[in-house]
Amino acid sequence: MGHLTYLALLAGCLVLTAPLELVLRVRVYARWRRFLLAVLPEFVVFVGWVLYAIAQGHWRYDAGRTLGLRLPGGIPVEEVLFFVVVPLCAVLALEAVRKVTGWDAGYPADEADR
Repeated sequence: MGHLTYLALLAGCLVLTAPLELVLRVRVYARWRRFLLAVLPEFVVFVGWVLYAIAQGHWRYDAGRTLGLRLPGGIPVEEVLFFVVVPLCAVLALEAVRKVTGWDAGYPADEADR
C-alpha cells in the first residue's frame, strides 16, 4: 500500500479543493486554457530541473512510495502530476479567496471571467 503514498497525497489535494470549484463556482476548470497558460512555464522549468537533478544523482525517489512507473529521464509519473496538481489547488484557493472576499488580486473581476 505504501507505493500509493505519493498518488494518494495528490488525490487528497484534489478532493479537498474540489468543493471550491463546485460550491463557490470559481470556474478554474471551466477556464482550463487560462490555467494551462499560467502553469505551463512552471511545469517546463520544474520538470526540467527535476530531470537535471535526477541525471546528476542529486535527486531520487523511494520506489516503495511511488507506483514505479517512470517516464523518460527516470522521473516518476507522480512527480510530473505534482507539477499540475499543486498549482491547480493553489489557483483554486486563490480564486476562492477572490470570490469570497471580493479581492481583485490585481485584475478586474470581469476580466477574470474571460
